[in-house]
Amino acid sequence: MSKVIEVESLRVTVLTTKLVRIEYSPTGVFEDRFTQLVQNREFEPCEVTVLQPSPQHVLEVVTTGFHLYYDGGDPAVGNLYIDAAHNCRTYDNRWFFGDAVGRNLKGTIRTLDKVDGATPLPDGLMSRDGISVLDDSQSFTLMGETVAPRQHAETDLYYFAYGHDYQQTLTAYYQLTGFPPLIPRFALGNWWSRFYRYTQAEYLQLMAKFDQEKIPISVAVLDMDWHPTQIPAKYGSGWTGYTWNLDYFPKPEALLETLHAQGRKVTLNVHPAAGIRANEACYPAVATALKLDHDQPAKFDLQNKAFKQAYFKLAHRPLERAGVDFWWLDWQQGGARSAVKVDPLWLLNIAHYQDNARQHPGAGLILSRYAGPGSHRYPIGFSGDTVASWASLQFQPYFTATATNIGYTWWSHDIGGHMHGAYDAELSLRWLQLGVFSPILRLHSSSNPFMSKEPWRYPSNIAASMRQFLQLRAQLIPYLESANAMTHTTGVPLIRPMYYGHGDENRAYQVPNEFQFGSAMIVAPITTPVDAEGHLASTAVWLPAGQWVDLFTGIHYQGDRYFQAYREQTQLPVFVKVGSIIPLNPDVMLPADTLPSKLKLKLFVGADGTYELIEHAHGATATTTFSWNDAERRLTIKVDDPSQIIPAQREVQPELVGATGTVVSSSKTQFNFSTMTMVGDNFSVMTLIQQRLQFADLPFDLKREIWQMVQTSPSHDRLLAYISTLKQPSLQGMLTELLTC
Repeated sequence: MSKVIEVESLRVTVLTTKLVRIEYSPTGVFEDRFTQLVQNREFEPCEVTVLQPSPQHVLEVVTTGFHLYYDGGDPAVGNLYIDAAHNCRTYDNRWFFGDAVGRNLKGTIRTLDKVDGATPLPDGLMSRDGISVLDDSQSFTLMGETVAPRQHAETDLYYFAYGHDYQQTLTAYYQLTGFPPLIPRFALGNWWSRFYRYTQAEYLQLMAKFDQEKIPISVAVLDMDWHPTQIPAKYGSGWTGYTWNLDYFPKPEALLETLHAQGRKVTLNVHPAAGIRANEACYPAVATALKLDHDQPAKFDLQNKAFKQAYFKLAHRPLERAGVDFWWLDWQQGGARSAVKVDPLWLLNIAHYQDNARQHPGAGLILSRYAGPGSHRYPIGFSGDTVASWASLQFQPYFTATATNIGYTWWSHDIGGHMHGAYDAELSLRWLQLGVFSPILRLHSSSNPFMSKEPWRYPSNIAASMRQFLQLRAQLIPYLESANAMTHTTGVPLIRPMYYGHGDENRAYQVPNEFQFGSAMIVAPITTPVDAEGHLASTAVWLPAGQWVDLFTGIHYQGDRYFQAYREQTQLPVFVKVGSIIPLNPDVMLPADTLPSKLKLKLFVGADGTYELIEHAHGATATTTFSWNDAERRLTIKVDDPSQIIPAQREVQPELVGATGTVVSSSKTQFNFSTMTMVGDNFSVMTLIQQRLQFADLPFDLKREIWQMVQTSPSHDRLLAYISTLKQPSLQGMLTELLTC
């Protein structure tokens, strides 16, 4: 039970030794109900010292994490302040009630609609000052799905004092607001989406083409043209619709049945702002239920219980019975209309997510815009219609990772950009690479006939690389689902900024586009074009202490190092820590929600390691623990599968990265243990240098001179001195990176 102290018009609730709720209500009435943001205030008891009064103050509250002082009266005039039990600030660790917190690391925003490049972000929960304050004063109360205004005005703040332990801050935030739910396994695969007037035949032909090209698509998205958009003017805009356009989709049930038979899930786009109008097939039933006449529209209002019931039962349920798995809620309108009217986006997200979760227990899903802190309980986020430009791509890694600072971990971007821009195959490939290492990979574009993102629309070398990366995403699903489970149960997100776990390392703050990806990987996306001479692009990388291996080349890197990483178009810097274990699905065309009968296990040898593979099916969970003993070259497998959801006699295919001439043995398990594969470095440093010189647009004589120096230089220092004289920056950087890794 949390410790609660009341004095005058102030109420202090100590939730943990580093988290405290502070309420000031001139009326003396405080809010005990849950809110849009806060869904739990019952924490484990902690040791608290309360002095009421103390010799100098009306109230003092002391824990191992903070010391609160209150002098009575209005706290906003300097009468309430807190000292944190750490010193992350330059001069002091004191915060005064009402003050902003400095050096905030930012959060996220509602949408990136029409953004070309960067856009300002509001404050999040994390700060280099080591404290943060979350203001819940303006949120409505939320009990289940019932949203209502507060009855009495009060200032309602939550003060966090976890220092640079950002993960603990986030975990406490999730305890307070609710942990993110599990994402259905199928959502972790590749999504195909486009704002385009497909016919039924065209759409099925497109899906067949993806299958023919061995490009796995898990989620089929139909944008707004699934319903009529050209409607009589008396009904208003054609953006809202709930009736199949039979000119384009003459047999919609057959379409959905076919897509399901192919192992895909289906979502439809809906713009619900115009309500339900007389042109809809469901309107007669809606009009009867709501007692409407004379073609009177059913005004969109989810705070109206009768409309809400008709909205789901009569407009959505028939489409869901036909095979629609979840909804893309495309709400672009404003926020709250008044002090008693809730932001409709909040209501949409809550109602649709809870409705979908009731139909699919443990696997609820929506695609919608961010509605503010607390939105992480209703995933997934649609970030809006971005401009297809390098500037937009350069902003997205930072934007995605930084959203974790307000707990919003499941962003889905328009991979490749939605609109405008120009044809740029390299940009599309780089964006797709980012998508593979994003929470959700959803290809999308406008209806412009030259803008579609099918890989075969690009030059053959780009198309081949795109195909490989989309296949890699399918291979990574076991790894992604385990991270998904960890987010849900422990609050450790799939994507974390580099300063998570490294808060006292200044370099961790200097790589805004680099992020941790699951338990084993660090990703540094390339977001600029290659140069004209070396055909290489670069990005800044900071590797924490330890030994790291490039996922694509197998080359080893010493950690505790900041450098520029150079890559050709078809690769990006992804580093795996030595001792890590990464499970992969080798059958890329397997439906994403099917557990694989074979697993490839990449073991990055050089240190002991343990990995917990968590899988879900049919409402059950299985956990497989892989343990690697590096000295003995022994892999042990322990399975906990009480519901027997893992395929019988699953085959595990170990692949040792960096090993030569070793033997792997396994404990006895229900799994078959296939012949092990041993791979040393995919490329040696010398091989990779030679390859990159081969493809550089440089004079042959210069290439030979560089190669001879690399091979024969009498000392490392002399070689680096020679490299510094080269006039090609990317060549200088690439050689320096590889010769000092």
